[in-house]
Amino acid sequence: MTEAKTPTSKLHLGAAGRPRLPDGEAGRLGREIYRRDIRDKVLADHDGELVAIDVETGAWAIGRDHTEVLGRLREKSPDANDIWVERVGYLAVSSLGGHPLPRDK
Repeated sequence: MTEAKTPTSKLHLGAAGRPRLPDGEAGRLGREIYRRDIRDKVLADHDGELVAIDVETGAWAIGRDHTEVLGRLREKSPDANDIWVERVGYLAVSSLGGHPLPRDK
């Protein structure tokens, strides 16, 4: 499942397409956890990489692509159902139409 409100929305994945949290809640929690607990730890050394966050437990993993980062998160948190993905240093995980990704300031 993805949130598609704007081209700059982050990715929200539920295991087997069954998120537990209501629409928008995983995104709100994921953004909050990323900003509060993770961003400052990863910004300098992992620019452009992905962070996957289990929004129920706060567990997170970092990787170069979706397959890698989700695999790493599943190792830490196998029952994760509501997962939020952020791209370090950017406002979006990906862009549409070949436009450059907007940077996070």
